[in-house]
Amino acid sequence: MKKTLAAFLAGIMMLSLTACGNSHAPAAPATSGSASVSAAETADFQSSILFCGSTSLYPIISSLASSFTDEYVTWDKVDASFPADNISIYVAPGGSGVGASAVIDGTCDFGMIARTIKDSEKEALGAGYTEYVVAKDALTVSVNAQNPICGVLDDMTSDTIRQIFSGELTTWNQVDSSLPAEAINVYIRDLSGGAYEVFQKAIMGESEVTASATQSASMTELATNIANDPWSIGYAGFGAYNKANQDGQVLFAMKVDGVEATEETILSGDYKVQRPVMFVTGQELTASEQAFVDYVFSDAGYQVVEDNGYIPAFTA
Repeated sequence: MKKTLAAFLAGIMMLSLTACGNSHAPAAPATSGSASVSAAETADFQSSILFCGSTSLYPIISSLASSFTDEYVTWDKVDASFPADNISIYVAPGGSGVGASAVIDGTCDFGMIARTIKDSEKEALGAGYTEYVVAKDALTVSVNAQNPICGVLDDMTSDTIRQIFSGELTTWNQVDSSLPAEAINVYIRDLSGGAYEVFQKAIMGESEVTASATQSASMTELATNIANDPWSIGYAGFGAYNKANQDGQVLFAMKVDGVEATEETILSGDYKVQRPVMFVTGQELTASEQAFVDYVFSDAGYQVVEDNGYIPAFTA
């Protein structure tokens, strides 16, 4: 096999539950099928694949891992030249930083990342570095839809946003004098998340986010926190924002410097707070990895990306 995964897989359930505070377990491997090739051929075949990292990409890859496993069960059903090993695709959330570190260390096959890859990470992965961009995402500057600011403003400058998130503006009447003097409650992703780095680069610059900001372990949690707090503001991902508002508007996204976050403005680059959602590796793909990657970029993958509120970065 290309990598030794046994030791890491033994603790993968604990990783997914504790490393990011995420309640979802990784996609379970199939448990049926019988060997139909020699032991030597089976030993050389990679039947287990591990993705680790971004909580934004996690629900997409996890869903596809489950549907791929349910459809085929054993690898020989994917390709008759493969052995009849059970399909085992594990997906563990942990943040983009964790995903990058794990794939560099060789403790996972693919690092899930929801930000631009750093030059140092690309260099560490070597000449075999390859990225697979699954979706385009943006960070919406969202407030609770019940906040009276929604009837007063629909646009914020980058500097106003920076002042709010840095703690220079601490009450809503400091943003607009017509608003009540309620404390501004700032919600962000935890510091290992790609979103934190994207927001820092696009909006904060040399300023630091206020230490009083509430960190969230995933974009879903961040969007939920904003929806549950009438005096909140946070940078909910475009996908998480869309999913949160599926059954009625609970979040309201401000324009940033006059530009609304839409599919068109994200794809054109006009909306400034955006990022790629991708997975990366530093190694040539094995046959089983290639088969699953092909599935990710199929019609099935395209639909799952859309179902999660993101903009597919590929055509099916």
